[in-house]
Amino acid sequence: MDLPATDPKPSGMPAAVGAYLIWGFIPLYLILVKAVPAFEFVGWRIIWTVPICLTIVAIRRQGPEVRAALKDCRVMLTLTASSLLIGTNWLVYIWAVQAGYVLATSLGYFINPLLNVLLGTLVLREKLNRRQWVAVAIAAAGVSLLLGGALTTLWISLMLALSFGFYGLLRKQVAVGALPGLTIESAILIVPAAAIAYFYSTTPAGSSFGQDLWMSLAIMFGGVVTAVPLLLFAIAARRMDYSTIGFIQFIAPTIVFLLGIFVFKEQLMPAQLACFVLIWIALAIFVWDLLARRNQQAKLAV
Repeated sequence: MDLPATDPKPSGMPAAVGAYLIWGFIPLYLILVKAVPAFEFVGWRIIWTVPICLTIVAIRRQGPEVRAALKDCRVMLTLTASSLLIGTNWLVYIWAVQAGYVLATSLGYFINPLLNVLLGTLVLREKLNRRQWVAVAIAAAGVSLLLGGALTTLWISLMLALSFGFYGLLRKQVAVGALPGLTIESAILIVPAAAIAYFYSTTPAGSSFGQDLWMSLAIMFGGVVTAVPLLLFAIAARRMDYSTIGFIQFIAPTIVFLLGIFVFKEQLMPAQLACFVLIWIALAIFVWDLLARRNQQAKLAV
């Protein structure tokens, strides 16, 4: 429901932080479903996202918004493109974590905020001040250190960064609410998802779903960990500058980075440690700038 014109614009910051915290800890959830092939799990993940979205749509009485979006050709074309991007992102991410390339996924989501800043300035014409550009330069220097030592898995990092970066850009520009948009995206993907699930049910090993109660429940939970953070992200993308979202996103890859080292026991190289330090310096500068500008605006308001 739209807020009255006299109300202040709601902040997207809590939604953004919540989304990236959930995404940061998703590798721990993927440990539970590691026995499920990546393609099959993506299929089930989509299948179980749809009923969750439809239930929330019914509770919030947003059916008319969904129907309006379905009648708009431009909206449907945009959501089709965004659904393909997020589906690709899920597949690459799940496969990489299952294959033990957790740090490569972390690098992808370290690159993604820089891409968000670039897209925000070039496509959306958002403006960065001098402190923000300094933060971008420091973060880019940190990522470049990792690029030199991760050539064999660089495709994973770039696929994740590009697919999610352009997904967020499309969702920011499309004229549809967060939940109706996610519901339609999931519905678009459900046909190939059902085909994937059916294919695995015909293999000698059979479907991973339905054979074991706890595994089946863990697979169903994939709908929750898919729908909730994506809904939060879509809310944040519509309320915040895309460049600002880019820097908040460093929360998720930092968590994944630490999980890769301390939980998945991947080897930490000196270049990776240097990248970690530089990126957090950049984040500190960006947050300092946000707080300084907010304080300045508060003083002007008084």
